[in-house]
Amino acid sequence: MSKGTIVMKFGGTSVADAGRLKRAAGRIVRRREEGYRVVAVLSARGKETDRLVADAFEVSPDPDPREMDMLLSTGERVSCALCAMAINDLGHRAISLTGSQAGIVTDTSHTKARILDVRAERIFDALDGDNIVLVAGFQGVSTAKDVTTLGRGGSDTTAVALAAAVGAEVCEIYTDVSGVFSADPRIVPDARKLDVVSFEEMLEMSASGAGVLQLRSVEYARNHGVRIHCRSSFDDAPGTVVVSEQETMEHPLITAVTHSTGEARVTLMGVPDTPGAAGRIATALADANVNVDMIIQNEPITEGSRADMSFTVPRDDVRAARAALEPLQAEIGIGDVATDESMGKVSIIGAGMKTHPGVAAKVFTVLGDHGINIEMISTSPIKISCVIPGDRVPDAVRALHAAFELSGDDTIRPEQPFGQFAS
Repeated sequence: MSKGTIVMKFGGTSVADAGRLKRAAGRIVRRREEGYRVVAVLSARGKETDRLVADAFEVSPDPDPREMDMLLSTGERVSCALCAMAINDLGHRAISLTGSQAGIVTDTSHTKARILDVRAERIFDALDGDNIVLVAGFQGVSTAKDVTTLGRGGSDTTAVALAAAVGAEVCEIYTDVSGVFSADPRIVPDARKLDVVSFEEMLEMSASGAGVLQLRSVEYARNHGVRIHCRSSFDDAPGTVVVSEQETMEHPLITAVTHSTGEARVTLMGVPDTPGAAGRIATALADANVNVDMIIQNEPITEGSRADMSFTVPRDDVRAARAALEPLQAEIGIGDVATDESMGKVSIIGAGMKTHPGVAAKVFTVLGDHGINIEMISTSPIKISCVIPGDRVPDAVRALHAAFELSGDDTIRPEQPFGQFAS
């Protein structure tokens, strides 16, 4: 008797070679034999997407975005077809579907498309026919009937969207790590695996550089009530469950320290101090699909003088940001546009920060004590982010992880004071 439907997503390292792909196939089959109806989403194998990107730049210095989507969508299709063959050899019926065949409809923004709808009739038909359904991640079909891709990590979003569409009990994200950690274990070897994380915390972690789950997948899961279980492809141990804040039993002061070295700072010199100038700048960047993070604008000293505006963008978006801003330089009278691609970002995240003062003071003091200069600051009720020199990011992560005692089971709770910063 069927237990219901689950969605299983396997990342590129989980299907990187024949042995790993067969292991993934075996894991999918075990779930089916446990009585579940199974939809599996697969990423491209290993570094296949990077190889395809390199192929594109070998023939064109500025590849056309539509054709890039046609090219990049092939990697996931290969993974699905091969996995279906392996599952069939294990005595179960499997069918592989492209994103468009699976009914994933997106907007028309090439290389960074957003899912608008999932028309899952073909998936339901296949499940009703006792098939395991394999869906190519990272892709869909636009409202203009073009192949689109969802950006880096887009297979996570595919999996969550399918889980919502088919009413899955859980969306299992299989990867090369055993869950979500209090910091990157490559930088902090004694980082602690988190058993449970709230959507709110995971959103801030993903936005601040934690690469385990893609930001949009977490947003989609929160908005559609999809339970995520992030776990290892290589063992059966439980991983990290991402659930609603109401389901979490406790709220540690600080849950994790995250970081990013993929940031760049863009500074606009001499922005006119006139109403609407900032809006024109933000609109131009949004129209170019450039995601802006931190924004700082200094106020002019005298009325009518000019201001400087700085903001951070993903390093891959610097060229697009410059292209979007160039027409505005003459149009509204902006001075020079300067970029710095050597920036990094370190963040602390924790739901307990909402009701506990002194956290920001501790962050700034710890970084200062280690000689780490803060260039920009951004906060939310559960996050403090600092832009710092990129080469100091590992030092900052280790210092903050130690200062907030995040290793092992000694996580600081909101009711526990922390030295001179206790209120």
